[in-house]
Amino acid sequence: MLVKTYGAAVFGIDATTITIEVNLAQGINFFLVGLPDSAVKESQQRIKAAFTNNGYKYPGKEITINMAPADIRKEGSIFDLPIGIGILAASEQIPFEKLEEYIILGELSLDGQLNPLKGVLPIAINAKKEGFKGIIIPTENGREAAMVEGLEIICVNHISEVVEFFKGERKIEPLRIEIDKIFNQSHSSLGVDFKDVKGQLNIKRAFEIAAAGGHNVILIGPPGAGKSMLAKRLPTILPPMSMDEALESTKIHSVAGKVKGEGLITQRPFRKPHHTISDVALVGGGGYPQPGEISLAHNGVLFLDELPEYKRTVLEVMRQPMEDRVVTISRAKFTVDYPAGFMLIAAMNPCPCGYYNHPDKECSCGTNNVQRYLNKVSGPLLDRIDLHVEVTPVNYDELANDIPKEGSEEIRKRVIAARLIQLNRFKTKDDEANSIHSNAEMSSRDIKNYCQLDSSSAEILKKAMNSLGLSARAYDRILKVSRTIADLDNSMNVEASHIAEAIQYRSLDRENWAG
Repeated sequence: MLVKTYGAAVFGIDATTITIEVNLAQGINFFLVGLPDSAVKESQQRIKAAFTNNGYKYPGKEITINMAPADIRKEGSIFDLPIGIGILAASEQIPFEKLEEYIILGELSLDGQLNPLKGVLPIAINAKKEGFKGIIIPTENGREAAMVEGLEIICVNHISEVVEFFKGERKIEPLRIEIDKIFNQSHSSLGVDFKDVKGQLNIKRAFEIAAAGGHNVILIGPPGAGKSMLAKRLPTILPPMSMDEALESTKIHSVAGKVKGEGLITQRPFRKPHHTISDVALVGGGGYPQPGEISLAHNGVLFLDELPEYKRTVLEVMRQPMEDRVVTISRAKFTVDYPAGFMLIAAMNPCPCGYYNHPDKECSCGTNNVQRYLNKVSGPLLDRIDLHVEVTPVNYDELANDIPKEGSEEIRKRVIAARLIQLNRFKTKDDEANSIHSNAEMSSRDIKNYCQLDSSSAEILKKAMNSLGLSARAYDRILKVSRTIADLDNSMNVEASHIAEAIQYRSLDRENWAG
């Protein structure tokens, strides 16, 4: 007897439906075909033990299982349950009429319990798209799949519940959750706030500009100046995620197995990988490609502390994703794409000892060592960082000052207003460029259109380029940042004051910075 059940496989952050054909014939054998990996092949032993321990008969016949399409590699233990249910239906232990209505997913324990899975959200989205009535999954993945409206989410803990469901002996109510309630969760759960920051007004201003325009930032300062503390507070002033952003970020975390029952990623991600991280762990890839840290930071912040301590190759592989906002991982038989639209916040000491340009402590490195240390970060990478911010230590008077400081919520309101100006500006662009959402993403053509300077502004920029020894790569960056400053001021035009402020944020481009 031939029976079909339906599972799914995830490639990148998208899913493909897998048809599992189970055929029983005379003989005693087991064939599993359709490009399964080792974990899929091992499903026979898990299924057989689960049947034995729950009173189901494992048929003593020739069992042939085909997983179609046969040219797509099937990975992991996610197919245990659909294969097991297919065998039970083919051996007439359960009816098969309702099997075509559901995607079935689950890893079986030897006692029949079901273990949680990765990648459930993209599978649920694909199931709805292809017209399935519902999806049968382990309970731990229920909230994640329930983000997809119009699809029955059948949550189960044990294979016996699935059997009873198809036999009509158990009624399982589909899981329903209030998506709007989850999506509108308060940002107070972040636990940090800019009102806790003493002094550092110039850096708070730089972060406000970065958040408003989606700009990358590098912080240069001595140990203990507060670089990490400030970076951790940046997500508190970023605009709230849209539902599309939340779903896209959740898909990435789902594929990586990092959703952990939360259902929906509603806070912008903040990823802080250690400087010993490998190329693959940062960018993504591997034998069975997985998203890396830059994709897990999609729609959020990637914080690289002690930037020069990262391996040169690790930093260089970030350059293309920073430009294209996507990571493409190619293998011999397939290619997967992972989104990588993140804000980069980097922090570094100005020299090996950390005290170059310190107001009180003397640097012991020497000019050559300072320059050599800075050269660990390549020019092409600095090309993609809009704001260079020097962080100085906070003095005693500022630390002891108890005057209330401006909090994240007040700053965030100004950031949201500036982002709305940008969204309205770029709505008028053609379809090819509709993906632009912030000033940081502007092309040279966009800069020419939206950052036109009057004579006084152009003269200030010209003088700065010449007198400060700014490199040519600083030109576009200054214009982008000045456009964001103008948006924060609700100004239609980029004025001289905006250009002057933007010039301050190009420290590392000055020829004499380490001179």
